Amino acid sequence: MSPLPKRRITDAAPSPADGALRLVTPERPVETDRPRLGTILTEMGVLSPADLLKGLAMQAREDARLGEILIAQGMITHAELMAALSTQWRARVVDVGFEPPDPRLIDMLGPANCLRDALLPWRRLGSLTVIVTSRPHLFARNVEALTETFGPVVMALAQETDIYQAVQEIRAKALVKRAETRVDAPMSCRDFVSRRKQRLLFALCLAGLLAVIAAPRLTFALLTGWAVLTLVLLMGLKAVATGLAWHRLRAERRARRRAVQMLEAEAQARMAKPGSRDPVPLASALPAFNSRRARPAIARLPVVSVLVPLFREEHIASHLIQRLSRLTYPKELLDVCLVMESTDDTTRLTLSRTPLPPWIRVIIVPRGAVQTKPRALNYALEFTRGSIVGVWDAEDAPEPEQIHKVVQRFHERPAEVACLQGALDFYNAGTNWLSRCFAVEYASWFRVVLPGLARLGWPVPLGGTTLFFRREALDRIGGWDAHNVTEDADLGMRLVRLGYRTELIESTTFEEANCRALPWVKQRSRWLKGYALTWAVHMRSPARLWRDLGAWRFAGFQLLFLGTLSQFILAPFLWSFWLVVLGLWHPLSAWLPGWAIWTLAGTFFASELVTIAAGLMGTRLAGHKWLAKWVPTLHLYYPLGSLASYKALWEIVTNPFYWDKTTHGLHNPEDEVLTPVIVVEPRSAPRKPVKPRRVTPRRPGPAPVSPGP
Repeated sequence: MSPLPKRRITDAAPSPADGALRLVTPERPVETDRPRLGTILTEMGVLSPADLLKGLAMQAREDARLGEILIAQGMITHAELMAALSTQWRARVVDVGFEPPDPRLIDMLGPANCLRDALLPWRRLGSLTVIVTSRPHLFARNVEALTETFGPVVMALAQETDIYQAVQEIRAKALVKRAETRVDAPMSCRDFVSRRKQRLLFALCLAGLLAVIAAPRLTFALLTGWAVLTLVLLMGLKAVATGLAWHRLRAERRARRRAVQMLEAEAQARMAKPGSRDPVPLASALPAFNSRRARPAIARLPVVSVLVPLFREEHIASHLIQRLSRLTYPKELLDVCLVMESTDDTTRLTLSRTPLPPWIRVIIVPRGAVQTKPRALNYALEFTRGSIVGVWDAEDAPEPEQIHKVVQRFHERPAEVACLQGALDFYNAGTNWLSRCFAVEYASWFRVVLPGLARLGWPVPLGGTTLFFRREALDRIGGWDAHNVTEDADLGMRLVRLGYRTELIESTTFEEANCRALPWVKQRSRWLKGYALTWAVHMRSPARLWRDLGAWRFAGFQLLFLGTLSQFILAPFLWSFWLVVLGLWHPLSAWLPGWAIWTLAGTFFASELVTIAAGLMGTRLAGHKWLAKWVPTLHLYYPLGSLASYKALWEIVTNPFYWDKTTHGLHNPEDEVLTPVIVVEPRSAPRKPVKPRRVTPRRPGPAPVSPGP
């Protein structure tokens, strides 16, 4: 049986055989005695009974419609599904592209609501309103609300992509404005950096320069004192975080040893029985043994939407599809959205040459007042259908089991845990010295500092990728601030202020390290500019921020944002004390007694030791022990951050919302040396060296805690 053709709707009454338009009201609901979709598809001859049984078995454990499962598995086409739905619901398939919908009807329902439920108010036929949908079950669920809004309604069918495109073409401006203003004005920086405030900031910088000229030694002393204070506080934070990481590592080792001992006992008990086979090697049995821990069972796996923003990605698209195809989460429950700008002809041309599986789709973002990643994410968020929303970057290569871990953790945690942050790592860490130091910095940040912040109950500045949110919480906080160029850190703060928590998951996404000096400075300046804007926006009302966070987390916010910015900007004041070490004149040498000089020297030395300890712990936890010898060279790496901070200050005054794009795709992840495999052998067996395994790859993360003296 061939699929029913798309038709225009007219006032003529259609025959039931063609798929009639049937009046639906709360008193006269959609019929409940409809034939089964699977039965219709098999009778059409487009689905075999075996495939139907497979699809039904998958539907029993997944929160997905049967049609979505069959399409994702390649068992049927979209046209065949539309034809079967037309027969099942006795509704006609229409072409919304041939005759566009009435914009006034879309406004009555709201463009965002149309996209959320795939419901398109299409045409008035006398007193009736035709509602086009691709999800008839949602139409049936919303009949009462639709009737209250439009009066008597009838249902027609269209493909979901056609509905999305119709809404996007007619109300693109409204969707763009919503994407740029989702965050409430008091929490957004869109109105914060006005011309008047830019001039005020410039005047403050000029006043500081005049103060240096008028009283250079006093100004130097005050700035140095503030730099030393923030250095000591950040050093204490890193020391505590390193200690917590060490205790966590020891606890994991003890748990692993206990697991090995219990496995050995079970193996010996089996061997003692007559006729028993050789026991399974402990290396392969340990993961299964650890999985025996009681975990709440998930009745039906949810749909997970992942947004992947692309911009001028000429070398990424084909590799991206290969990496995402390795995900083990059921493809019918994956909703991967490639988000690209309408002006990005480079990416458009690249994607046009790349075949996409049915679970990956492209969302094109129209022009707007700004062109930033958070604006694109907000726009694409309206088109997602998952109860969990994640973010990856174009060069990312997530672990195959990452989505399973995210779904399981959200299922185990209460609703207040609204965000999960995965660890980030690099697949080109060995390219040069800069990439090695970048890898050490990421290892200490994601493996040591962020877990320490979470344990201390302080706000967690999010990374720009490997983020997963509960959709309901993300909508409540307003999504991303479209004007903040470090949208991730700002989002983490708004989550905390509204009572949500962020947790870290043990799953790694690999990405490409920025291993060239000038692009590194540009990227870091964008992060620091966003840190400065985030601090300034949330400090608009310090009293309200104190009430939202409490004293402890308020102090943590000040240390993380203001302290980090101070360290990068004022680092040269700390480095100036090398003059004393070299026996040269220093501006404060006449003011400071000898014991003060030695105290400062001890503080700087302790800071270096803490930085090295955090780096060594991070590289160990990340499986990069070969990077340990490069940890002491971070002292030469952080001066680049100071250069980036001055660039960030200049851009705050001149171009606060400019997004300095980082170029990716310069390295092939398949050729890089990556993480080793950890294998546990019985204690009685000699330990053998483990051969490193090549894992497939992986964008920007947070700013580091401190550049050091």
